Amino acid sequence: MSANAPPAPVDVLHYFSVQDDELCINGIKVSRLAERVGSTPFYAYDRKALIERVALLRRHLPSDIHLHYAMKANPMPAVVQHMARLVDGIDVASAGEMLVALDTGTDPKDISFAGPAKTTAEVRRAVAAGITINLESTRELEAALAAGRELQVKPRLAIRVNPTFELKGAGMKMGGAAKQFGIDAELVPDLCRCIDPSQADLVGLHIYAGSQCLKAEALGETQAETFRLAFQIADESGCAFQTLNIGGGFGIPYFPGDKPLDLAAVGLRLESMMREARQRLPGTQIVIELGRFLVGEAGVYVCRVIDRKISRGQVFLVTDGGLHHNLAASGNFGQVIRKNYPVVVANRLGSGTRETANVVGPLCTPLDLLGASMSLPDAQVGDLVAVMQSGAYGLSASPQDFLSHPHAKEILA
Repeated sequence: MSANAPPAPVDVLHYFSVQDDELCINGIKVSRLAERVGSTPFYAYDRKALIERVALLRRHLPSDIHLHYAMKANPMPAVVQHMARLVDGIDVASAGEMLVALDTGTDPKDISFAGPAKTTAEVRRAVAAGITINLESTRELEAALAAGRELQVKPRLAIRVNPTFELKGAGMKMGGAAKQFGIDAELVPDLCRCIDPSQADLVGLHIYAGSQCLKAEALGETQAETFRLAFQIADESGCAFQTLNIGGGFGIPYFPGDKPLDLAAVGLRLESMMREARQRLPGTQIVIELGRFLVGEAGVYVCRVIDRKISRGQVFLVTDGGLHHNLAASGNFGQVIRKNYPVVVANRLGSGTRETANVVGPLCTPLDLLGASMSLPDAQVGDLVAVMQSGAYGLSASPQDFLSHPHAKEILA
């Protein structure tokens, strides 16, 4: 490849098949799914792809690592039910998510609750449910102890630690500085010693430094620092922890030039760290918490071309979908410089004639952009456009009520 060649596109069809030039979700043509749903836009998640994704992780990670699904990535109840059968636990970020997780039949002790603004009522509900509360402040500790006394239940508590380090190359940094998340690492040993075992069970630590990282070396460095910090806290506090949640941070490729995370390299580095952890933290269950990495590549957002317009020489494919359903794909969910998610004309994958087109939505704002200056097959009114890599932080992370257009639907195919 020459120095001036464009970066290679992301392989978005890895988990999907094609029949008669048409994208298939778990073997079903997207046009047929549109008829099944009854309208566009909609999200479709491929259950087979989710199974394969978990199996891939199991092959590469140490066998005694416990895998948790961070359901904030995709809280659709059917997806959570499906994932609960594949993983070892679920991490939630609200009392609403807690109810969905409990409905799966997952053992409450394998459900953990994180979030920097848990209300007293939410803490009480979590104590009543018997799930693990990841404490983010001393106020939450006081609320949990009070609920335990009133309900005559010993709360299950873990401490979310705000580390002094960050995950290099992360799309979103969750530690390494003053943060709203967790309790500063230097305060944690004293806090551990202050928790009376007769009033609460301090079961673990939760150390999360960042997300959406594609570099195995950066992940390895952060995981090594995470273990060192956990060893230090255990030594200084004198506590024996049942669990250590080392976070996640595994990223997926979205943009041209992005390369998939080298999972084999991650697993090899982690196995070497686990050997020391088994000695330094005997009996401690090591947990990796993943959301986007598990579900992101298994989902597509499908919308229909409503109009085709030419404006001063540029083609605009105007669809019934947009940022109100897929905020991330519009570039308005954390991107500093907007880049296109992978977009295909789902019923014309084999078309030989291509053009440069902009894919836009129905909203009265120039921010409603799903694809800018993309090379696509000549699309016409009625064609189906699919935004790939849309299984995580899609519908639930988008402002569905903006301008009062219809909500999108979701299916697990």
